[in-house]
Amino acid sequence: MRKHFSLSLLAAATIALSACSNKKVAPEAYSGFLPDYSVLTEHQSSSGQTVLSWVSPALKVERYTQVYFEPSQFYPKRLPTQRIPQTTLSDTTWYYDAALQYELGKVLTVVTTPGPKTLIVRPAITGVTASTQSLRYYEWLPITLVAAGVSTATGIRDQDSEIATEVVFLDGETRTVVAEVVRKGTGVPLENDQQVITTADVKSVLDGWASDLRNAYVALRP
Repeated sequence: MRKHFSLSLLAAATIALSACSNKKVAPEAYSGFLPDYSVLTEHQSSSGQTVLSWVSPALKVERYTQVYFEPSQFYPKRLPTQRIPQTTLSDTTWYYDAALQYELGKVLTVVTTPGPKTLIVRPAITGVTASTQSLRYYEWLPITLVAAGVSTATGIRDQDSEIATEVVFLDGETRTVVAEVVRKGTGVPLENDQQVITTADVKSVLDGWASDLRNAYVALRP
């Protein structure tokens, strides 16, 4: 009985540790969308979130008066599933585009064709998924830890909706890459591992990304 309890405790603890959410995208999770990941370094966004990014030393943001948005895409291409249906995939890219245009449109004129004095934004969503929530402090007590492990194993434990993005910024005249961003975020909690993930679950994350990009652009101005 003691051995069985110890194994259950160990299993639950392992689940808890693996469930801890890391807001920084690990190198093994890079999608291949960006042209160069080696230049990325860790920074904090204006909202206090961890961001991996790079800005060309030659970038002069004051030369841009316009912004052109390429339609966001899932990269690699994502096929719908029962948990993440096509409506979620389509609505998420549409909402991401709208959020980016709304925020950067506050500081630059949005245009339909790139050209001189235009910043091109090329966004991708590189992952939408869910992970089991980390244990709360009171769940580390031995009996509740085992119960939490059972809940996780049977799929009834709350989960976090998660989404990741990679964005390339290019000069509209030369098509030179001038900046890159990689980040991920946690959206609305899900009740279990069967709940369908919708765009509404990650809207706040998309809004935050767009707002942070606007603030980062403004901060680069002389």
